[in-house]
Amino acid sequence: MTIFDELKARGLLAQLTDEEEIKELINNGKATFYIGFDPTADSLHVGHFMALCLMKRLQMAGNKPIALIGGGTGMIGDPTGRSDMRTMMTPEIIQHNCDCFKVQMSKFIDFSEGKALMVNNADWLMELNYIELLREVGAHFSVNRMLTAECYKQRMEKGLSFLEFNYMIMQSYDFYVLYQKYGCNMQFGGDDQWSNMLGGTELIRRKLGKDAYAMTITLLLNSEGNKMGKTQKGAVWLDPNKTPPYEFFQYWRNIADADVLKCIRMLTFLPLEQIDEMDKWEGSELNRAKEILAYELTKMIHGEEEANKALESAKALFTSGNAADMPTAELEDKDFEEDKIDILSMLVASGLVASRSEGRRAVEQGGVTVDGEKVADIKAAFEKERLAGEGLILKRGKKSFKKVIYKN
Repeated sequence: MTIFDELKARGLLAQLTDEEEIKELINNGKATFYIGFDPTADSLHVGHFMALCLMKRLQMAGNKPIALIGGGTGMIGDPTGRSDMRTMMTPEIIQHNCDCFKVQMSKFIDFSEGKALMVNNADWLMELNYIELLREVGAHFSVNRMLTAECYKQRMEKGLSFLEFNYMIMQSYDFYVLYQKYGCNMQFGGDDQWSNMLGGTELIRRKLGKDAYAMTITLLLNSEGNKMGKTQKGAVWLDPNKTPPYEFFQYWRNIADADVLKCIRMLTFLPLEQIDEMDKWEGSELNRAKEILAYELTKMIHGEEEANKALESAKALFTSGNAADMPTAELEDKDFEEDKIDILSMLVASGLVASRSEGRRAVEQGGVTVDGEKVADIKAAFEKERLAGEGLILKRGKKSFKKVIYKN
């Protein structure tokens, strides 16, 4: 199977400027392609996962990736899919975020011996002369056409700033520069970037009389049509200090049944034949599929050791096994009265509920267990001695749990 056929079979392909030419380039390892990452935080998140996996797949097929860090475009902010304007960042914060990205990307992409490049568009965008840009680049963009672009639609409802309006021009200029400096002949990105990417191919054609190509990949959406990678706490990060490996594992372990096979197909590197067999799985077998998905992705991001720990800890929810790596809440002497703590206080102290009244409702609705046993009495109390050592596994609902221990 060619790399193009595999991308298609995995459901990754969305829109392409020239399917036959793109197929020819990537199947024969002739594509020098780029994907852009704006440094809006100090870590990549699940939303970047698809792009990183795509870069890895294409590099394995002999193509050369360019990871473009948006140190310059980050000064403006991408308006795509937003109803409000992004918070402006200082150059120091942007540089720090760029440095963090480099470390995380190296887990996916081999940057050795000219196999890949990592460049920062601040190197050319920050040097631009405004009048020169208007004459040399602005003349090739139709305002009427730009206003119809999908990437601006949501912002148009509340007011699109002139600052953000320039984002498409900046991204197009990136492709133009990369084409000239590095022979970059393709741009890949999320399907919501299609308008911006076409701007780049058009600028190259108008300025240089050359052909360049663009391809978008399917956005990672759940069965309800929402972007994946969000929890009640916020984004699911690739940085273990922001989203610990166990929580990362649990995010994928707890996705909906309708989403698990799609995610395995799009995000893992398991053979398609193996995934096709999983398509027949039903009921409880889907829990096994979720476990495989969570393990594979945790291993990819955090390494095999952390993936094994997360798997063992997840199993400890249902067995008496070792739960050493489970998210932990530590109790102190002040949390106890007469060496005991009641279930509502323990729920609040662990962070599983925000208040005693919320905890009361959870208990009364039958949604709270301690070490696998349902707690039905809101006055149930647990001795300090029982929480010492390995502690207890406190669970609220199907997906929220903590190991609660007394730290002497």
